[in-house]
Amino acid sequence: MSKLIQPNRRTVLKGAAAGGLLAATPLAGRFAQAQSSAPIRIGFQQHITGVGAAYGRWYGRTTEAAVKAINDAGGINGRPLEIIAEDDGTDARRGAEVVEKFVNQHDCDVAFGTLFSHVVIGSAPAAGELKMPYFVVSEGHHVASGMLNRYTLQPGITDVKSQVQAMAPFISENLGKKVTMIFPDFAFGHDHRDYFTSAIETAGGEVLEHIAIPPTETSFTRYFPAIPRDTEVIYHVMVGPAVLTFVKELGEFFGPSAPPMFGFIDSLEAVDLNSPGLEFLEGSYFWEGNPRYAQADQSPYDANFRAAVGVDENGASVSDPSDVSTYAHMFGCWETLYIIKDAMEASGYQGPGDRAALVEAVEAMTDMPHSNEHPQGPKIFNGRTHQAFGVQYITQVQDGRLNLVHETSIEDTFYPDEVDYTTQSL
Repeated sequence: MSKLIQPNRRTVLKGAAAGGLLAATPLAGRFAQAQSSAPIRIGFQQHITGVGAAYGRWYGRTTEAAVKAINDAGGINGRPLEIIAEDDGTDARRGAEVVEKFVNQHDCDVAFGTLFSHVVIGSAPAAGELKMPYFVVSEGHHVASGMLNRYTLQPGITDVKSQVQAMAPFISENLGKKVTMIFPDFAFGHDHRDYFTSAIETAGGEVLEHIAIPPTETSFTRYFPAIPRDTEVIYHVMVGPAVLTFVKELGEFFGPSAPPMFGFIDSLEAVDLNSPGLEFLEGSYFWEGNPRYAQADQSPYDANFRAAVGVDENGASVSDPSDVSTYAHMFGCWETLYIIKDAMEASGYQGPGDRAALVEAVEAMTDMPHSNEHPQGPKIFNGRTHQAFGVQYITQVQDGRLNLVHETSIEDTFYPDEVDYTTQSL
């Protein structure tokens, strides 16, 4: 369970705290008798089609597994959880339309699930105007930067700025100091460009060249001659259906003379490492939000999560070993749904009239211990910036699998606040 500070608008919680009930009564049973039996409806903004489809499918499987686990344990405040999925096409305009549908057509309690940053940025204004709590699983720094609004939160996954800040010292100390970056030309890639460039400079390195590639590109070789000859490290983070082509063409371009490579696993999410053409990745390094391969010291929480979602020790579907998951990101759906559950139970959520109190309950969260609810690892939530901070993992390709070689601390990911959403009106 997440640790909460008392929300400031719910007098019922104040009274319970005064009577010692908050410490003595489990969250799951605290308001069960006060609720109706109607389902709590979660609007799932899903990338069913478009460049985010592989993520959307696995976000869907993870969401289904989390809903089953929550409902099998009694639901939220004694009420079942129901998912209403809508395809946003991985498109910003459609994303905003989907949020409006959740409010005006589906009577959803909250919206949830978005990954691609341009869709989040396009959808968040609608969520704010409609006062719909909008829980994103995106990693972009747009939430914590202050560019969005109080109704948009990212409590179940860390953001790019914190990730690259934690990674840069490892790269500078172990791989090289002269870096060429290859990234997608939209907000997520721009976050990498801006925050890694700053972080590697702080760590004593420099970026020699920024190579931005349109996210719909299908061939990449023509971009690679822009890589400077004195590059010591290739930093790559690509997304979309052509990622396998990207990695293969990069290997073909360099052959055996490739410099050390550090990639964000986004470039290989849902891609089998043993695919023909990926042999040159042996020895290269990756950031992973959650290690795809079960490690030697696997936690019982990771084992529980894999079993619930139906993922084997190699990060693939138990029913189809060739169906590789988006394991480095999809845990965020599981964790976010448990955060929604905790916040609804803490605030005594009964319906849309309690949405403001729900937002305040999330803002009051702090420690999120490593547990079945948070299988990726421990986190600390910053209620002012609406952003979670957590451990990061660096793995290396060794004999065709990703083995953990470095784990950061949560403190490695901290940066100064850029916004205080709690000062904005609800």
